Amino acid sequence: MYRHSRLRRILARAVYREFTQPKHTRNIPLLSSAVKLGANEPPLDAIYGGGMTVGLASLFTTMAAATPTTTYWTPAAMDIQAPGVWHVTYDSYFTVGRKGPGNGGESFPTDMGLTYGLRISDKVLAEAGFDVLEPTDHPLHFNAKVGYPEGALGARAPAIQIAIFNVGTRRGVTNQNVVHLIVGKTLPRRMGRVHVSFYRGNGDCLRSSTGEVENTGFMVAYDRWLVPGRFMLAADYASGKNPIGGGGFGLYTFFNKDIDLLVGPVWFNDRGINGKMKWTAQLDINF
Repeated sequence: MYRHSRLRRILARAVYREFTQPKHTRNIPLLSSAVKLGANEPPLDAIYGGGMTVGLASLFTTMAAATPTTTYWTPAAMDIQAPGVWHVTYDSYFTVGRKGPGNGGESFPTDMGLTYGLRISDKVLAEAGFDVLEPTDHPLHFNAKVGYPEGALGARAPAIQIAIFNVGTRRGVTNQNVVHLIVGKTLPRRMGRVHVSFYRGNGDCLRSSTGEVENTGFMVAYDRWLVPGRFMLAADYASGKNPIGGGGFGLYTFFNKDIDLLVGPVWFNDRGINGKMKWTAQLDINF
C-alpha cells in the first residue's frame, strides 16, 4: 500500500504566527515556501505533512509506502518540514457502507509516521522520515527531501526540490524507491498554490495489475485556504496505473497551530491494485 503519503500537515509555528499576530509584529524566518509567506498564500505541507497511501498489491499482499510531506494523496508538495520540528502522522484509508472485509469492504494498513525538518543552509532545507504500516509483512519505509523553498532563489522564483519516497526494506516488493522533482508556485490574489512533480521509480514494483511496467509519470496538486488558519481545501492527482496512481480532494481542519485533521475521498487509477474508492482520515501533530 502506497502512502503518498500524505501526513505532515500541521501549521508550522511561524505560519501560525502569521495568522495570529498583528502584521507589524510578524518576523517570519525563511523555513519553507509555506513558512516564508513572502508569497501570497501560506503553504500546505510545511504547514502539515501528509500521506499518499499506496495500495494493495493484491487482497493479500500490501505494498506500503512511506509518508513524506504531501498535499493530499501525493507527495507533490513544495513544502518541507520546518527545521527542528518533528511531525507525527496517523493515516487511515477505508470504505464506507460496504460491510466488512470479504463482503465488499476494504481498508489499507494504518500508517504511523515520523518526520524531522533540517536546515542545510540559509536557502536550502531538508526533511527525513520513516513510516510503519501495520498490519503488513514489511512495514518499514523511508523518505527524504531537499531543496529550495519558494523565493529562496529570487523574489519570484518557484520552489524547486528533489525527493525520494517509498523506500521499502523488501527487494522487489516494497522498495518502490520513487525519485521525483518538484516545482511549486503561489498564485496571485490569494488564489492558492500549484505543485507539479515528475517521478520515476523501481520498475520491479511500480507495475499495473496486469503486469506492465508503469514506473514513470507526473503528479499535480492544488491547495487554498478557505478560512485562513482554520480550513484548507486540497486536491491532487498522480498518473500511472500503479500503486501510486490516483487522487482526490479533501478538507483540512486545523484545531490549533500543531494539530490538524484531513478527511476526504480517494480514487485510484488501477482498481486491481488499490481496490475501490476509499475515504481517508489523517491526523497530524507537530512538536
